[in-house]
Amino acid sequence: MTARGDGPSHVRPPDGRTPGHLDVGLLSPVRAGTAVEAAVGDAAWVQAMLDAEAALARAQARCGTVPAAAASAITAAARAERLDVRRLALAARETANPVVALIGALTEVVAAEAPGAVEYVHRGSTSQDVFDTGAMLVSARALRLIVADLRTVAEALTGLAGAHRDTVMAGRTLATQAVPTTFGLKAAGWRQGVLDSVERLERIAVDGLPVSLGGAAGTLAGYAQYAGADADDEAVAGDLVAAFADETGLAVPRLPWHALRTPVADLGAALAHTAGALGKIAADVLVLARTEIGEVTEPGGAGRGASSAMPHKRNPVLATMIRSAALQVPALAGVLAQCLSTEDERSAGVWHTEWQPLRECLRLTGGAARTAVELVCGLTVHPERMRANLRATGGRIASERAAAALTPVLGRRAARELLTRASSRAAETSRPLAEVLAGAPELEGRVGPGRLAELLDPAAGTGVAGALVDRALAAPAGPEKEHPSEKSKMTLESHSNTRRI
Repeated sequence: MTARGDGPSHVRPPDGRTPGHLDVGLLSPVRAGTAVEAAVGDAAWVQAMLDAEAALARAQARCGTVPAAAASAITAAARAERLDVRRLALAARETANPVVALIGALTEVVAAEAPGAVEYVHRGSTSQDVFDTGAMLVSARALRLIVADLRTVAEALTGLAGAHRDTVMAGRTLATQAVPTTFGLKAAGWRQGVLDSVERLERIAVDGLPVSLGGAAGTLAGYAQYAGADADDEAVAGDLVAAFADETGLAVPRLPWHALRTPVADLGAALAHTAGALGKIAADVLVLARTEIGEVTEPGGAGRGASSAMPHKRNPVLATMIRSAALQVPALAGVLAQCLSTEDERSAGVWHTEWQPLRECLRLTGGAARTAVELVCGLTVHPERMRANLRATGGRIASERAAAALTPVLGRRAARELLTRASSRAAETSRPLAEVLAGAPELEGRVGPGRLAELLDPAAGTGVAGALVDRALAAPAGPEKEHPSEKSKMTLESHSNTRRI
């Protein structure tokens, strides 16, 4: 492979139009233009693999098998902007992975600048070590962005839950009004899902993103060979792996994981959970923003939500984009889980299947998290519409509470049957439920109109919603949930920039 300066270097045609072969997010607006999109793009992936190569050379220098000067030269040459990413992609068709061409291109750059270091490039390594370590670096850098956005979302939801602790609204089950609840409790539930996702992602960031070091078939034979006949096995199996992990900021695996794909499957599962937690918020907003309901409104802006045909439309586009990601990520994570069933010491096609779904999981989840920041921080709540919608059933939304309160008077079965008949009659005649009940012979002289009106007041029927909100916002969520440990913070931050010697 050639360095960029040795041949055609432009990926844009002379007229400045985007080449048709590039994926610029046209069909995936949820991640278009976000930081995570750049963090997992082709150039970022190439840089991560180069970072893995450079870190390996530095680790070998620490273990005495590569000269320090050679490690420095390899590190200096390992810059993605010096290579032609498109050429690497095309060359990958000849080897079924991009690492072979990448090593060739890196070797040429090193040869031009430090000929004596050439023999130490990719010393004892194999393509999967480089690619999988690069994948973990890309993932770590993406997780840092995702977790930061999730924490912003959780903070905004804390404010919404507290501000609307007692804002009464209709609780809906199976698409219809059920019993009263509060918007504060709904927001607290959204927040809990986000915090659960933060916990999962931080756990993976700390312990679940390992370096890959196994050599051709997971025995580290190549590394041991270059370490010399007198090298202790532990120096290769322990010291080299530990040094490599330290240089990258990644975790130390118990065993080489070429054919043990748990790290990728676990990451996919955590991303699916995260996308789902954000998707829950989006799905609720889409319902509550319906014209007939109108209980929340997305933040607006020039052209936001416009229709190409209907001038009056203002579509909930942020929730729509989040939901689109939430529906895709679990399916993609399922592909990663299927790749656990891999054959031999390196698969033919299974390992290769992970790459694009993993990237899509990262950038779709990251795009959803970034979009959720804008949605939640700018969400407008309409309590007056919530109160109006509560009146839509004429008090029938409080029938459960009324039945329970009338049980001591009539007995459980009789109270239930009365409320069922009265609710049906109220719906048929469009009369308030309290008015129908006031005429019930069973209640004559036993329960007056004032008491019936009290029982059917939705604001009095939210159970312990307020206490649940208080409990959710006050209870310590654990070090990883609310206040990540120093190790977690350092791990996430260390992936933003690879250390150079």
